[in-house]
Amino acid sequence: MSNILQFKITLKNSKPTIWRRFLIEDKLTFHDLHLVIQNVMGWTNSHLYQFVYDKNSFIGIPDEDAMDDDINITNAKELVLASFFDKPKISIKYEYDFGDGWDHELVLEKIQDKVPGTQYPSCIKGERNCPPEDCGGIWGFYNMLNILKDKKHPEYEEMLEWLGDGYDAEEFDIDTVNENLQDYKDIDLGFDW
Repeated sequence: MSNILQFKITLKNSKPTIWRRFLIEDKLTFHDLHLVIQNVMGWTNSHLYQFVYDKNSFIGIPDEDAMDDDINITNAKELVLASFFDKPKISIKYEYDFGDGWDHELVLEKIQDKVPGTQYPSCIKGERNCPPEDCGGIWGFYNMLNILKDKKHPEYEEMLEWLGDGYDAEEFDIDTVNENLQDYKDIDLGFDW
């Protein structure tokens, strides 16, 4: 029988903090964890990712052509969460989109029993909207927000057009997140990574 892992993920350098708390079964893989993170944070799974647990040790999708003997890459599709997260307070860095450089801190808060009739994975709390994809990293995101505050800014109209309707940096819709988590693998676009 599997246990349930309660994680808190925080987008580094976000102020005020953008974060989520979620539950996931420990029998799933790190690739499943990546897909769940994509859903709970609001990313679109359009870029590469990796988990970093030591200076030269990563969990991701190994690229045989780019392998370095000094770097240890474990295949995320083969490593089960229970083999790494065996006690609370274990933390790991989650990196998404190496160009924009979205760095997250992922902390295992607790391990608990599975509750019959409960949907897993599930998001139980969070704050603020995820930045839009491809906005230039955390600093580009804050630049975007500053532009949106100033209707006289020369880039204001262009930024509104790029964002489309309805982006609100403060919004977090937990019901939509949990609805998306029912089919969390749908965000797996079938890339080789």
